[in-house]
Amino acid sequence: MFRARLALLLILCLPLQAHAMTLEGTAKVSDGDSLHIGAVSLRLFGIDAPERGQKCDLDGAPWPCGTWAREVLEQAIAGQTLRCQPVETDRYGRTVATCETAGGDLGRQMVLSGAAAAYTRYSDRYLGEEALARAAGRGIWGGRMVAPQDHRTGLTEADTPAPDGCQIKGNISANGRIYHLPGQRDYARTRINLRKGEAWFCTIPEAQAAGFRPAAR
Repeated sequence: MFRARLALLLILCLPLQAHAMTLEGTAKVSDGDSLHIGAVSLRLFGIDAPERGQKCDLDGAPWPCGTWAREVLEQAIAGQTLRCQPVETDRYGRTVATCETAGGDLGRQMVLSGAAAAYTRYSDRYLGEEALARAAGRGIWGGRMVAPQDHRTGLTEADTPAPDGCQIKGNISANGRIYHLPGQRDYARTRINLRKGEAWFCTIPEAQAAGFRPAAR
């Protein structure tokens, strides 16, 4: 009898426990995937947005994609009450959570708009949304971007493999915007920093269209 009553008590308490775990309120945005509800610091689960100071390459020019991603999140929230379900706590002590507005899943909205990538290191939840954003060339997929996790560790695209079939280096220096082909004298020592507006190109016409001229040697 005691066990039956204990089991019934646990069942009755489950909805209350689940409700207690849910965070609700208006939020203040920190960057494209981080926000605060009151004193609680939150990171959106399953997405990775450009860092606040990060720049991407758009048509050969630097673009403050990190600032833009933050603005997209602010617009998505727009004073609404958020309902967030905690998933875990990250190493910085932030609550990692899925959050919803009247428009639905906030992470899904960010990835579909091209303001964030699916954070596949932790989840494949938004891979379908990322594929749609990539195909449409939305937001960060309309240009070139160092993955946010690489940007956080200071890596540039020169520190990671070049895109498949894209071996032309678009470098910006005191001599202007110059592209280097494999085999040229300065190719091996030329490093690419996307935050400066530099880029990898797949073809010579692509590099020229972005305003880069051929290296003299």
